[in-house]
Amino acid sequence: MSKIAYLFPGQGSQFAGMGLSLAEKHPVARAVFEEADQALGFSISKLCFEGPEEDLKLTANTQPALLTVSVAALAVLKEKGLQPGYVAGHSLGEYSALVAAGSLRFADAVRLVRKRGQYMQEAVPAGIGAMAAILKLPEDRLEGVLGEAAQGEVVAAANLNSPDQIVIAGHAGAVERAMELAKAAGARRAVALTVSAPFHCPLMIPAQRKLKADLDAAEFRDLDVPLVNNWQAREIRTAAEARQGLYEQVPNPVRWADTVRLLRRLGVEKFVEVGAGGVLCGLLKNIDPAAKSARFGETADWEKVNELIA
Repeated sequence: MSKIAYLFPGQGSQFAGMGLSLAEKHPVARAVFEEADQALGFSISKLCFEGPEEDLKLTANTQPALLTVSVAALAVLKEKGLQPGYVAGHSLGEYSALVAAGSLRFADAVRLVRKRGQYMQEAVPAGIGAMAAILKLPEDRLEGVLGEAAQGEVVAAANLNSPDQIVIAGHAGAVERAMELAKAAGARRAVALTVSAPFHCPLMIPAQRKLKADLDAAEFRDLDVPLVNNWQAREIRTAAEARQGLYEQVPNPVRWADTVRLLRRLGVEKFVEVGAGGVLCGLLKNIDPAAKSARFGETADWEKVNELIA
């Protein structure tokens, strides 16, 4: 059988109503939502199922909500007998991947991402930071664009998502300058993103420092399934590597294109995006059009997954 990797989405994939069909039709998924509600002390399941969107978009809510949907979907796949050969997650999706790999207990992971979201939100006052997607910028021009745009402020690559998409983050003025410089340097488009904080750039160092104590206090186990991490785009298998990766990813870029390329070199032919939306399946097509994928975040998605693995 072809090697399968599970990919877990990060912030930006959320929508009101996510995971509802899983909870309604699969007791194992419903149990995950109930566990999340109990671990957090409020109804994250209600927020997933009903919104409102304004509350769901708050980083401290978005992160545990997306994790919960991913783990609920994971529980259904496990019940159906599907097992991955590798796992990876985009940004907060790495926590979902570590739950899938048996390194983190779900209740610990959902509390960690709730705090992670709060720390990230607090790290930069509203309006100070920004993020933007740069589309089809020639690869050799990125460093020059960021260097020229900085002018004493922070602007850095946040997500190296695919050959055609790089997300940048930093001070709002520097990000704006970088958008204009990128277009002048040959980028097809530069699009400002609606985000509550500038993730994966040095402005997140205060959040990283706060998160350290929580990561140190959490129990990590060696992985049952190898994971390719965000920080280095490297295969990891130990508890210590898992903890360090979650710490280092906070102010550093998500090396997603490199992650997918490594999984392909490791022999992965098929990918299942586990959780809300289908962002990672879209990126996968751009990184490696020969790779096959399906998403699983709602009950109706199983038919496509079943076709993929057949």
